[in-house]
Amino acid sequence: MDGILLKGKKGIIFGALNEKSIAWQVALKTWQQGAQLVLTNSPVAVRMGSIQELAEITGGTVITADATKMDDIEKLISGSMEIFGGQFDFILHSIGMSPNVRKDIPYEQTSYENMLKTFDISALSFHRILQTAYKLDAIKEWGSVVALSYVAAQRTLTGYNDMGDAKALLESIARSFGYIYGRDRKVRINTISQSPTLTTAGSGIHGFDSLVDFSERMSPLGNATAEECADYCVALFSDLTRKVTMQNLFHDGGFSSMGMSLKAIEQYKKSFEECQ
Repeated sequence: MDGILLKGKKGIIFGALNEKSIAWQVALKTWQQGAQLVLTNSPVAVRMGSIQELAEITGGTVITADATKMDDIEKLISGSMEIFGGQFDFILHSIGMSPNVRKDIPYEQTSYENMLKTFDISALSFHRILQTAYKLDAIKEWGSVVALSYVAAQRTLTGYNDMGDAKALLESIARSFGYIYGRDRKVRINTISQSPTLTTAGSGIHGFDSLVDFSERMSPLGNATAEECADYCVALFSDLTRKVTMQNLFHDGGFSSMGMSLKAIEQYKKSFEECQ
């Protein structure tokens, strides 16, 4: 380990599957900055992924939990408190899945059963985690909770489907619980709106490669990588950001503030020239 920003801090990382996962990179970065970790994912993801390898690297403990089940969340948080010897300092929520996206069902033909699953997994899981942590008084004063979001919560991006609705709900939960948790326990809650990132989950979105390329051309600083997002999470978990809460923080190279970039204009003109 080579850092001190999170020395002595303890936290739970939700959603690490493999090296492509943002949560995986966050686990590595927080460990390198001195944190002690509990790693968690669903039973299927634990079987399919490499989280045990990550635990060996970081010295963390793996606790399997289905984030759609309250009993699992309660066992996870209470079990983490036993491992940590009491309250802990931070949580990362990096959970998202849409059956409609996986099955390539267009938004206008959505299966509402699938949409409810999208909301349950991708957003309501965040409320469950916060509600349980609040009930158990699990997070220390000036602790920090971060959930990963995307600009599709504010803008319509074709192919992102009902995940855009789920991210909007996720950000709303962060604000609503951020007020309550800040008022009562001095715990801060934020979302990070990350650039499109080539994770296992992200690659299942229709036209994702084109979305990544478009975002890269539009962003003055280019797309933010998973490793760079992990650095940002470390900053939000640290004591350097104690008064930052209830915010949706864009970490996207400037994409969210752009209208049209020079690179995008040049590519747009080129496409017409090729058609002539």
